[in-house]
Amino acid sequence: MREVILATKELTKKYNNFKAVNNVNLEIKQGEIYGLVGKNGAGKTTLLRLLTGQAFASQGSIILYGESSERALNRGRKRIGTIIEVPSFYAYMSAEQNLEYYRIQRAVPGKDCVREALEEVGLSETGNKKYKSFSLGMKQRLGLALALMSKPEILLLDEPINGLDPFGIVEIRNLLIRLNQEKNITILISSHILTELSNLVTSYGFIDNGIMIKQLTAEELSKECNKYLEVKVDKVEKMAALLEQKLGCTSYKVNPDYTLHIYDYMDRPAIISELAVSNGIALNQLMVKDINLENYFIQLVGGTGND
Repeated sequence: MREVILATKELTKKYNNFKAVNNVNLEIKQGEIYGLVGKNGAGKTTLLRLLTGQAFASQGSIILYGESSERALNRGRKRIGTIIEVPSFYAYMSAEQNLEYYRIQRAVPGKDCVREALEEVGLSETGNKKYKSFSLGMKQRLGLALALMSKPEILLLDEPINGLDPFGIVEIRNLLIRLNQEKNITILISSHILTELSNLVTSYGFIDNGIMIKQLTAEELSKECNKYLEVKVDKVEKMAALLEQKLGCTSYKVNPDYTLHIYDYMDRPAIISELAVSNGIALNQLMVKDINLENYFIQLVGGTGND
């Protein structure tokens, strides 16, 4: 079983009476790619700032490598690489010059780390090309090189694919998968684009209005997005009991709108229909549906928001 290396307990950040992060309990295990999903303004960036020490919690705790004291957190954060918002690079300096500047500023030992980081993200051949001439994808990769320069064990990335074209998204996605699989780097990546995260992450945390509303693995999410029979009847409780008693079916869910989602018998809906009618239950609707990842996201967190 994989070790939990980063966690929070009832982590909260208040700005006056507003809770940007509200009692968040988070668990990230060694080797995971964890997708933090939420609409704009949901609290993703604030949570990352708390984890990296760029903001201080109003209450609650952060546990990093099993320790939560301030001294231990400061020590553990040296093992974390971070991109929160767009890193500030100098427009008239090359990729290597920019990284060398930050290497000196951050007292990262050894010049080789600059070259190695650039090679890792595919920017070692940019030569004297100025940062101002970089594409957005190149700028994102340089930001990732900056995060990798200290050879971190954990990467915390805030919206690294935001604004990229499809080619740039694929580049970043493949790079992160390689870093995870070949370097065993644990990654937390925040985004509001669930469809892109689905090609990358192994676990999800859904945050809305500062509250962590759900955490599940990619496998569990896949099951929740499977096809199902949506059944509308006049006696929901009786129908649920019959499913278990007569069909031995426990793979169903009763929803707040009193519809049933049945995850078996998609290819034999007549059995469900006959079960209802033969037991005096009025069947108002029976149809096969499925939830794609975007719809799941919308249903779970709802609406739109602003930063």
